[in-house]
Amino acid sequence: MELHQIKVGQKLKPEELEFKLTELKYQAVPAVSAPGHFSIRGAAIDIFPVSYRLPVRVRVAGDAIANIRDFTLSDGRNMTEFDEVFLMPVSDLFQRKLEKLEEQFALFEPVFKAKDLERGDYVVHPNYGVGKFLGLKTLTDSGKKEKHLAIEYADREILYVSTREPVERFIGGSYSRPKLTKLHSKDWERVQQKTKNALHRVASDMLEIQVKRNIEKGFEFKPQPEWETKFSEGFAFELTEGQKRSLKEVYADMEGLRPMDRLLCGDVGYGKTEVAIRAAFRAALNGKQVAFLVPTTLLAEQHYLRLKERLMQFPVRLQLLSRFQTKDEGRRIAEGLRLGEIDIVVGTHRLLSKDIEFKDLGLVIIDEEQRFGVTHKERLKSMRALVDILTLTATPIPRTLHLSMLGVRDMSVIDTPPKTRLPVETYVTPYNEGLIAQSVRKELERNGQIYFIHNRVQDMEKVYLKLKRLLPSVRLGVAHGQMSAGELEKVMKDFMEHRLDCLIATNIVESGIDIPNVNTLIVDRADMFGLADLYQLRGRVGRYHQERQAYAYLLIPPQASMGEEASKRLKAIERFTDLGSGFKIAVEDLQIRGAGNLLGHEQSGFIHAVGFDMYCRMLKQAIEDQMNNQNTGAVRRT
Repeated sequence: MELHQIKVGQKLKPEELEFKLTELKYQAVPAVSAPGHFSIRGAAIDIFPVSYRLPVRVRVAGDAIANIRDFTLSDGRNMTEFDEVFLMPVSDLFQRKLEKLEEQFALFEPVFKAKDLERGDYVVHPNYGVGKFLGLKTLTDSGKKEKHLAIEYADREILYVSTREPVERFIGGSYSRPKLTKLHSKDWERVQQKTKNALHRVASDMLEIQVKRNIEKGFEFKPQPEWETKFSEGFAFELTEGQKRSLKEVYADMEGLRPMDRLLCGDVGYGKTEVAIRAAFRAALNGKQVAFLVPTTLLAEQHYLRLKERLMQFPVRLQLLSRFQTKDEGRRIAEGLRLGEIDIVVGTHRLLSKDIEFKDLGLVIIDEEQRFGVTHKERLKSMRALVDILTLTATPIPRTLHLSMLGVRDMSVIDTPPKTRLPVETYVTPYNEGLIAQSVRKELERNGQIYFIHNRVQDMEKVYLKLKRLLPSVRLGVAHGQMSAGELEKVMKDFMEHRLDCLIATNIVESGIDIPNVNTLIVDRADMFGLADLYQLRGRVGRYHQERQAYAYLLIPPQASMGEEASKRLKAIERFTDLGSGFKIAVEDLQIRGAGNLLGHEQSGFIHAVGFDMYCRMLKQAIEDQMNNQNTGAVRRT
């Protein structure tokens, strides 16, 4: 019998392995589910060897095999790392057995799979609370056999409920285990009441803003077709369907009598900024001032440079206000805003300072509002009923939350990626200087650039020297938040204008930095980053104006020195590489963050107490209650 060996370090291209697997009579499928299957996804090849208990994932970096790991079919969890695997050919007898098995299993779908449940998952039942799913058990009821879900509650009490009962997987937004509810007690009732009270406060606040917006008369921004068409020609890409729909919704709000308060959601790199820029342009053409508020100095600089280029041939006066300006420059800009000599200003929280006054502010664009402090948020809250507000966020807002807030928060979602965008190939791998050198050289061969992320400022000099020794001909730069404004501005400008090949930076580049020529990301000590941070960082690459594969290498210490939570985060980011997967990662972690960002971080505790789906239903009910109270003239404050 012919055996084919593949091993780590072996020179092998994915297409060569595909040819070999076909020769061994393995079947190409979209996703492996049985022995004899294989699936190729870029540089990751999943194979289910006929003689192995689990499928294996072969990762190719460059033209060599980087690692081989087996994984579980249920959740993609890595179990064992291999130096080599042996592939047996699929015999005709085995093929016939496999086909019979597939026919058999196609007749049945496990109930727990239909409910997206696996043994050991935490679940929530609206009447009994939070428990742990143990599996299925067939019970006889009134002489009739029926499958039931076995759920363990506090004190090891087990409750059997019909598979038709409204049991959901518990999503609580934390890797800590939820508290199991004690049956035959008032525990669950108390938790629900506390959550209900908190939600009525949230709903009341939302409706209060809506009432003010309905009373106040906003400015009707008129379309300027000729100028707007000319301005849109400066955009190098074709708008996606999601962008077109969102822009239409934003424009409709701006043309209406009520002040706009719209949240624009979209995965990283989906083009929220372009929608915002076009809204700013319309406002300026209507003689109103625009404040474009961003969380970091770097992002302010980037938005400013992009707008400056786009506005060159138009009579719109633009300024930047951040720590990149001197005190004298800051005073001059403040005076220009007060006198109406500036149309659009891009800036950090400095724009919310008490000394900043606008002659005729019409539109405020806020990028990632959750990253601003409490005082700044209060100032923004006071603006909401008076001017048009457009808030941008890359933190996914799950559909269930969106639906529960219909009528109290206007929301647009950009859910389509740009046509040329490819998923970023992601590798979680131990720190390896050979891999770093190879990935940097590979990017430079196509005249691209690299981010090397290291999040400890005190070690930056050491990292710089180490990379200089490893890659002597590569032009390196360093960027972090403790640099002076002048130094940071210079290094970023050099990198953006390709006078540097590789930027060694902290996660200062995480927020919205858009340099299309950077298509390799290397993150040192990736285990020290949160899931959302890793996701945002990965969104910085893969933005090239034509189809170009981008790569993310997440470097980790030996497995033994890495915590369980870090391991879970890295598996999630490696697993979800599809475009728009922010909405899948949301289920792991981000949707709770999204809810917290939208409703206030104190809500995260209540979400963890009752589970996300139940929280959304309770929010919907609270909003309906408050609306009914409002209609009868008695808005409730709890």
